[in-house]
Amino acid sequence: MHIGDVEIVKVVEWQGEIAPARTIVPSPAALWEDNAEWLAPDHWNAGTGGYRGAVQTWVLRSEGRIVLVDTGVGNDRQRPQIPLFDHLSTPFLDRLADAGVRPEDVDVVVNTHIHYDHVGWNTVPRNGDWVPAFPNATYLIPRADQTYFDPRNAHRRPAPRTEHDQLRREGSLLVYADSIAPVLGKAVLWEGIHRIDRNLTLEPAPGHTPGSSVLRVVSGNDRAVFVGDLLHSPVQILEPEHSSCFCEDPVRAAATRRSVLARAADGHELVVPAHFAGPGAVEVRRDGSRFAIHRWPADPVETL
Repeated sequence: MHIGDVEIVKVVEWQGEIAPARTIVPSPAALWEDNAEWLAPDHWNAGTGGYRGAVQTWVLRSEGRIVLVDTGVGNDRQRPQIPLFDHLSTPFLDRLADAGVRPEDVDVVVNTHIHYDHVGWNTVPRNGDWVPAFPNATYLIPRADQTYFDPRNAHRRPAPRTEHDQLRREGSLLVYADSIAPVLGKAVLWEGIHRIDRNLTLEPAPGHTPGSSVLRVVSGNDRAVFVGDLLHSPVQILEPEHSSCFCEDPVRAAATRRSVLARAADGHELVVPAHFAGPGAVEVRRDGSRFAIHRWPADPVETL
């Protein structure tokens, strides 16, 4: 698809059922059941109650440069915090090539935040070490996340309260070691607002992680916002107060989500979450004091 002069291509690394939907987004059963007709099959398995999603990278071509938004899980990673993706192996780089992108062609890599499924293809193994997968790229990483997840600052993070918390803590150390530390020499640790070019701007959107961010695309009269993990499921558009189980600060994440949705609805921005399967993006409109799904990009354009 195109947003003005910016070409956008979705490259899927993995797609399928991950876990019970109400585990991924803790919420009332009725929220899913009442919307089953359109949640299934892309976003919900009505038979199992399972959450369905995708791990994917968005390729943007803007002002003659190639920009990747998030880089997925990566191959051969030790990921004890989520066995489904432990030592994953996919032909992701081949799929990227099918989209006309060789690793050396990439100019900018955007990590919307530092979680395992957004930074994995930052690196590839070579001679026993992890090295940047995109040798000519600048990696844009939120400074707040780099500080938060830096192992040297582990004492500043909340102490694990459960076995799962401990697994997440151990997993984040592995993620930092194999996917963040090796690219810091090629990284810009940004804060505030970071402009990539005339069409693309990064802005803070904290809550999911301290440095969680959104990428805004403005070209001509067209608008889009890549929201990372502010949305895991479309049910969070209908009821933004429900944060995912992965959010570091669920209350702040909910407030940020509502603010981003309000701007998208008022400014007619196409909303592009990291993990929506199917079309992968959605148009949102206000519905009184709430929000509603107006149209999926694959739907026919309305004729007035």
